Amino acid sequence: MSARRATRGRAGLVLAAALLLALLLAVPAVLEGLRHPVAGLATRVPRRTALMLAREAEARRHGRAPITRQAWVPYERISPRLRRAVLIAEDDAFFSHGGLDWNEIRASAHANWRARRLVRGGSTITQQLARNLFLGERRTLDRKLAEIVLAWRIERALSKRRIFELYLNLIEWGDGVYGVEAASRYWYGASAASLSPREAAGLAAVIINPRRFSPVEPSRRIERRIRMIVTRMERRGFLTRDEAERALGRAPAVPAPTDSTAPAITDSAAAGAAGETPSGAAADSLSLPALP
Repeated sequence: MSARRATRGRAGLVLAAALLLALLLAVPAVLEGLRHPVAGLATRVPRRTALMLAREAEARRHGRAPITRQAWVPYERISPRLRRAVLIAEDDAFFSHGGLDWNEIRASAHANWRARRLVRGGSTITQQLARNLFLGERRTLDRKLAEIVLAWRIERALSKRRIFELYLNLIEWGDGVYGVEAASRYWYGASAASLSPREAAGLAAVIINPRRFSPVEPSRRIERRIRMIVTRMERRGFLTRDEAERALGRAPAVPAPTDSTAPAITDSAAAGAAGETPSGAAADSLSLPALP
């Protein structure tokens, strides 16, 4: 009996020590999450984020001059297809959750536990914005707790549309490349308003590690992500079948003639089937469902 009591006593001490450690970690993290101003983000555009400052310091440590490419564009001038692609790739439930996606958090925790390492992040768009704006790249438990507090505050201070606008304009999209306009021009020589479905999916696919992966020379992993994004966009009616086929590098299928009197395919029609708009022809004007 005394041995059992001793064992229970030790277990109680271990539990108490764990709770004390958690409290010691949580208090500074909560204070960190509370000290940053977020209400002003409704009208103010940050000139430099914590991530940008960290990248500049990293460049100087390596003897390089820091380069920052960034140009702000309003929400309306960002391709709707890019917005949808990013949501599919990063946070499909963004417009329905309150800053934290508990289903994703549980799935990520389970995957990381099984792998015994960090294989899945689980951060929402709001959490990523909080991290980029105020916390930089620190990957510690206290940083994660501060990120959660900041995400909760941001969701209550800003509209979803404003959060998404800030995210798309400040996210890292390459070495020294920040925001969708700079990324569109850097990778594709185009504006953020005129991205093709393939370009939109490519940019969304590399968010997982934009300094390692390229949207124009995708690795197998990025190509799989591009295909996933394009496929989901087509299934949800955001792309036509032909647009999806072109985005995946496949010529759209040409329907077979129904009888022997069907007209032959002309050079102009064949060009359209291959994804090229014949001279003088109108471009596809797909009417997409409204996105907030």
